[in-house]
Amino acid sequence: MIALLQRVTRARVEVGGETVGAIERGLLVLVGVQRGDTPARAERLAERVLDYRVFPDPAGRMNLSLRDIDGGLLLVPQFTLAADTRKGTRASFTPAAPPDEGQRRFGEVVARATASHSRVATGRFGADMQVSLINDGPVTFWLES
Repeated sequence: MIALLQRVTRARVEVGGETVGAIERGLLVLVGVQRGDTPARAERLAERVLDYRVFPDPAGRMNLSLRDIDGGLLLVPQFTLAADTRKGTRASFTPAAPPDEGQRRFGEVVARATASHSRVATGRFGADMQVSLINDGPVTFWLES
């Protein structure tokens, strides 16, 4: 599984002009599911996202996690993160999980995050989403589990 974390001051996802998920200070996380990803990987990814230290402590060092600051978490499914871009000028999506598997694994990440963090919002799997954000820093990390 892949997660692209972006530290944000706010973020929002719209589908058809309707806001389906929004947060203030926290993390916008784009989630890509690859073929063969397991429930254990989904659980591990959720825990890493919640515990990854990307927020500044009083000394200005990135020593605080999302849990530490009680920030918002906006999880957005994005199958294009699993694309193979190593050759040519068009991505191959062969490494991405099939839609039913991707939806199931994304749901497991959401369920795990929601079970242990109170401020979780999501995009909509399979929808044409418009994502807006204000990247804080900018701070962006790529995580894999």
